[in-house]
Amino acid sequence: MIHYEYPLSERIRTLLRLEDLFDRFDAYAASPDRHAHHAALLTLFEMAEVAARADLKSDLLQELDRQKSVLAALRGNPRVQDRTLETVLAAIEAAHHGMYQLPGKVGQHLREDDWLMTVKQRAAIPGGMCEFDLPSYHHWLHQPAAERAGHLQRWLAPFSSIRAAVDIVLGLLRDSGQPELQHVEHGHYQRMLESRNPQLIRVTLIDTLPCVPEISANKYMLNIRFVHAGAGQMRTCTDQPIDFDLTFCTL
Repeated sequence: MIHYEYPLSERIRTLLRLEDLFDRFDAYAASPDRHAHHAALLTLFEMAEVAARADLKSDLLQELDRQKSVLAALRGNPRVQDRTLETVLAAIEAAHHGMYQLPGKVGQHLREDDWLMTVKQRAAIPGGMCEFDLPSYHHWLHQPAAERAGHLQRWLAPFSSIRAAVDIVLGLLRDSGQPELQHVEHGHYQRMLESRNPQLIRVTLIDTLPCVPEISANKYMLNIRFVHAGAGQMRTCTDQPIDFDLTFCTL
C-alpha cells in the first residue's frame, strides 16, 4: 500500500517536510559512501532552512501542551491502556522539555559554523562544490567514513527535540482518522467536506495500481483526480475502477 498525504495548513505542510528530511538524512548517513554523506549534509542545510520558520518552535510547544492536557484527561478511562497513555505522555514531556531548552532558532548551530556556511554557499551554485572550489570539503569527504558519520550525527543532534515533537504531532494526527473505503469509476472523486475541517487528508492505494491521486481541497470541497503515474503526458485514469481508502485527520 502507498499513502498519499495532503496537508491543509502551512503548519502541517512544514512538519511533513521536516519528517521527510529527517528520514532522508537517516538513509544517506547510514551509508559509508562519501557521496551519500555529501547528500546527508545538503539535507541538513535544507532541514535548517525549513526549521528556521519563526513560529515553528512556539507552534510545536503549544501543540504539545494541548495534547498533553487532552491525553492527561484520559487517565482512569477504562477504554484506554494506562501503560500506553503514560508512555505517550512521557514522550510529550521529554520533547517539550528538550525544545524549551533549545536556545535561539532551530539550526542556529549550523549557521554559527563558518566552514559549514562556506560549504552551504557553494552548494547553492550548480557544480560549485568541486575539489578546486572547496579543497577543505574535498579533504573532509576523504576522511574515514566513521569520522564523517560522527560529524553528521553531531550536527544533527540539536534537531533531536524538534524531531521528537514532529513525530509525536504527526503520529497523533494520523491516528485521529479512520480510513473509509471509497470507489470511483471514471478517475475523479469529489466530496463536500461540510464540518469536517481536516488538517490532513490521506489517500491509500495498492502499490500495483499505475495511478496516483492529484488532490486539491479547501474547507468546503475535496477533489481527487487519479492520473497515470510515470513519464509522459498525464492522463486521467478513466479506463479502470479504483478502490482507495480515504482518511480525514484532525488534531
